[in-house]
Amino acid sequence: MVFQPVARRSVPDEVFAQMLHAVIDGSVAAGEALPSERALAEVLGVSRPAVREALQRMSQAGLVDVRQGDGTVVRDFRRSAGLDLLPRLLLRGETVDLTVVRDILDARLLIGPEVAALAAARAGESLARPLSDAIDALATTEDPVASQRHALTFWDHLVDGADSIVFRLVFNSLRAAYEPALDLLGPLMAAEVSRTDAYRALADAVTEADPERARSAALDLLSPATEAFLTVIKELT
Repeated sequence: MVFQPVARRSVPDEVFAQMLHAVIDGSVAAGEALPSERALAEVLGVSRPAVREALQRMSQAGLVDVRQGDGTVVRDFRRSAGLDLLPRLLLRGETVDLTVVRDILDARLLIGPEVAALAAARAGESLARPLSDAIDALATTEDPVASQRHALTFWDHLVDGADSIVFRLVFNSLRAAYEPALDLLGPLMAAEVSRTDAYRALADAVTEADPERARSAALDLLSPATEAFLTVIKELT
């Protein structure tokens, strides 16, 4: 049995965390049935309502399938879960999963240029002040973690300008995954956030309403550090 007694009784968050960990690390495989509510409550040392609430959250997250009369079956989270799972996959305790970092950087490199192009087409000059303010803050900050936050603010403005609910939700999920790991990842991305000239080139293309130049400038900004980081990750994994 992979579950352990919960230190504080009747805490659904703790029960959910244990179930989630068991599914993500493969201790309970996809297609495997979880023990009954009664059995889980006994093993975890909590009430059945706490177990029931945790199972409901697991179901809502796409991690288990509650089948009437057939128990609760674990789903393959790679096929059923949403981006809201990403933060838990990236940061497990105090450890950053480098393969998830790789995947986030891949997504950023693909999505960033398209966000920039849309922002240029749909917002243009209206982004001049917010983008300039973000770059000014970036240029005067030496702390690597604070610099990352200013860079995220810059991209947050671009996503606003892109006016796409899909890109907004994707950005929110990527940011939610990335921010808890800033202390670890910030120094590694310092080479990128120090390129204020590249940020200004991108801002100019966007505010001048030139989608193709904005797309190219975003790729120029994101590619070097991303490729260098991916090389480091490949060497470490």
